[in-house]
Amino acid sequence: FREQPIFSTRAHVFQIDPNTKKNWVPTSKHAVTVSYFYDSTRNVYRIISLDGSKAIINSTITPNMTFTKTSQKFGQWADSRANTVYGLGFSSEHHLSKFAEKFQEFKEAARIAKEKSHEKMELTSTPSQESAGGDIQSPLTPESINGTDDERAMPEVTQNSEPRAEPTQNALPFTHSSTISKHWEAELATLKGNNAKLTAALLESTANVKQWKQQLAAYQEEAERLHKRVTELECVSSQANAVHTHKSELNQTIQELESTLKKKEEEIEGLKQEIENARELQAQRDSLTQKLQEVEIRNKDLEGQLSDLEQRLEKSQNEQEAFRNNLKTLLEILDGKIFELTELRDNLAKLIECS
Repeated sequence: FREQPIFSTRAHVFQIDPNTKKNWVPTSKHAVTVSYFYDSTRNVYRIISLDGSKAIINSTITPNMTFTKTSQKFGQWADSRANTVYGLGFSSEHHLSKFAEKFQEFKEAARIAKEKSHEKMELTSTPSQESAGGDIQSPLTPESINGTDDERAMPEVTQNSEPRAEPTQNALPFTHSSTISKHWEAELATLKGNNAKLTAALLESTANVKQWKQQLAAYQEEAERLHKRVTELECVSSQANAVHTHKSELNQTIQELESTLKKKEEEIEGLKQEIENARELQAQRDSLTQKLQEVEIRNKDLEGQLSDLEQRLEKSQNEQEAFRNNLKTLLEILDGKIFELTELRDNLAKLIECS
């Protein structure tokens, strides 16, 4: 609990192949959070990255380390303590430059801290011994799980939308129905995007809950072990003073663990609430999808009505064409009759003149 993250970014993590010492071996399937941690009690800077509950980077920064940019988006550094070389692949040159600047900054801070430590040792003439054992694993923090505002190292793959059919000439009289259909298709595309985001949020929340439960179980086991240790120490009367001091330290540690457990439980409750909200959004999406289906059915009915009207219009046009043909025939007959009457009149007029 003494370490705090001071800078975080996202990158793909690699390690040098221990056999060939040439090829890179990926240690993460996707971009993960890589953070700088600062231990205020020991004045130590570390680079830590977790893939789930597994630490894939745990490197203490020393003054003799060097971060090298091997390309526009890739950098590496060697860790002699871990006997390996770490490599990071970033999503952009800006993220790589920012990480390299922080590396140089914390490396310089580590150098200054080391010099101050040597000066203090020379003044006091009492050589201090470094604490035994390796670095303890820093606890998971919300920053290391959810990441920062930095872009992810790999671009997200966009889904190809389904091709839409082109409108026919028969549908031109019903432009309003087509507009409604396009509107609901846009709504469906938006809902599909929201559904993908909600699914990703649910998966991430589920993974976070699982990690918190594992941590809670580990903290509970540690608390039980400490309680047993306190009981054993209380039974030893010959070391009463030392036991009392140790007991106070253990009780303080237990209180810190209980406080951490309480915080984790609150975070789990928050995650559960987020899951409930996601389920409500899923129900809304299903309701809108049902409405869209109803609109599509209505569109099909309108298309059927349009087809019926077109058939009726074609039938009416055929009837009008037949009526016109009949009129033309009658006009031709009428013209013939008028011509015959005209000849008859002329003949009658001639007869009258002759008589």
